[in-house]
Amino acid sequence: MIDQNSIRNFCIIAHIDHGKSTFADRLLDLTNSVERNKMQDQMLDSMDLERERGITIKSHPIRMMYTAADTQQYCLNLIDTPGHVDFSYEVSKSLAACEGAVLLVDATQGIEAQTLTNIYLALDNDLQIIPVMNKIDLPSSRPEVVGRQIADLLGIDGEEILSCSAKTGKGVREALECIIKEVPPPQGSLDKPLRALVFDSLYDPFRGAIAYVRIVEGRLAKNAAIRFFVSGRENEASEIGHFKLVRMPQPELFAGEVGYVVANIKTIADIKIGDTITTKHHGATERLPGYKEIKPMVFSGIYPIDKDDYEDLRSALERLQLNDGSISYQPESSTALGFGFRAGFSGLLHMEVTQERLFREYGVNIITTLPNVEYKVELKNGNILFLDSPAKLPDPKETESINEPVCKVQLVTPTDFVGALMKLCEDKRGRMNTMEYLEETRVCLHYTIPLSEVIVDFFDRMKSFSRGYASMDYEFSGYEKNDLIKMDILINGDVVDAFSAIIHRDHAYAYGQSITSKLKQLIPRQMYTVAIQAAIGTRVVARTTVKAFRKDVTSKCYGGDISRKRKLLEKQKEGKKRMKQVGNVEIPQEAFLAVLKRG
Repeated sequence: MIDQNSIRNFCIIAHIDHGKSTFADRLLDLTNSVERNKMQDQMLDSMDLERERGITIKSHPIRMMYTAADTQQYCLNLIDTPGHVDFSYEVSKSLAACEGAVLLVDATQGIEAQTLTNIYLALDNDLQIIPVMNKIDLPSSRPEVVGRQIADLLGIDGEEILSCSAKTGKGVREALECIIKEVPPPQGSLDKPLRALVFDSLYDPFRGAIAYVRIVEGRLAKNAAIRFFVSGRENEASEIGHFKLVRMPQPELFAGEVGYVVANIKTIADIKIGDTITTKHHGATERLPGYKEIKPMVFSGIYPIDKDDYEDLRSALERLQLNDGSISYQPESSTALGFGFRAGFSGLLHMEVTQERLFREYGVNIITTLPNVEYKVELKNGNILFLDSPAKLPDPKETESINEPVCKVQLVTPTDFVGALMKLCEDKRGRMNTMEYLEETRVCLHYTIPLSEVIVDFFDRMKSFSRGYASMDYEFSGYEKNDLIKMDILINGDVVDAFSAIIHRDHAYAYGQSITSKLKQLIPRQMYTVAIQAAIGTRVVARTTVKAFRKDVTSKCYGGDISRKRKLLEKQKEGKKRMKQVGNVEIPQEAFLAVLKRG
């Protein structure tokens, strides 16, 4: 048993690409947690996708033993966290299991939008924040300027800010000593009934669902009978332990420790993130307060390319949901795509990553429909509906109003690009709230913008207009009534529900022209003319036509009366008319992907 006063539970929070994974690698080096011949870059990023994109997607706990300058040995539980705005769900889970957080800031880029959000999350959880400036070895670093930004933000003396280079290892040992000195040890009592917070989970094909837990009070022994508060399920803890790079079984876990519980749980719904585990006999009577649950912001239809893969897709989504609790899904069907699922995500990057994981980890090829948000619809009979698919929108005669979700957007940018970004926000129907200067050359813009305008191409255009220097963060702030309409895309007179969208009336014509033009280029030509239309109700606002192949039926007619040629052409025309009535236009996958990239 490790003395509770020698335990430190902490996480690392930072904006994306500020060196968080590299800093974690240096901590593993210093504590000799990984053998030299097994060490590699981004050690805690276990997915190939994380290494390829250079981002952390899933939080990873690891236990490190370190002998500090005071010659005492400490147990350090590090829970690595993602930095991208779409994975703030993972960050909130990690913070709930910690007493301290290392705030890592790039000395070349300074305070970014996600940095601010992560600081507020840490403060809400009453964590001890240790500010560290990274990348001080680079020629472009600005330690004085960035140090001033951090000091002003946290209200501390600039001398309290540590400097390091995670790449070279300079200053990392000092940061580790500061973690031991500043982060308080856990305070849970060993004598109280067991209360363990489930902060994450993993699906193992051989062991079933594995719960990642922080023991807050009491102790948990192997083979103990345990109970989950939310589901009420009772199990036996067949294996418990803590984390190195692999799971290390232990006979007992004590208050203050971070570990895992294997309890032969085969049903995915039986583990809920934020739940509390206690013992079946003489257990606790009150559950622990969970962290803030993140509500899905972006919804999209997911369909298997091969209709026979439907059950495989269902199984893959079930397993993926256990590893990533921010995904939600429910079955739906489409006349164009068959049977599939309507899934909810934290953001567009989260949706892309999920699509990639379904293919790489589970071998399922899918098509995703146009991403959209959840609308609040007020009906004339007084009822209120929440709809995450345009296809479910009631008849306009029954609808009183459509309310769209709006979010508070925070942009941090150099002053040179303020004008371009303000223009972008206005084009996206944004309203400015405030503008504040972080320093002479950096500005923080606060806007209220409809979420539907943010999720598709806002981030890419922001990076383009600011030459990559601006950063953003957003959070849901409520619903607002607006002049919204449903636009349908008709191919050969039939509505393709996968292309339907709810948009602002002022943008309807431009949107319709854009979609129909793209589809014209991608839908293959048929033996008959194919009409592509964008319609609001019964009114068509945009149309393009895919011309038919033309067989030269008059080629064998040489000489003679012109009426012979006319008769053959009329016969061909009648044949094409009959063909059009029974013809079925195959829509290629590229057409769905092109619509996703609209804007």
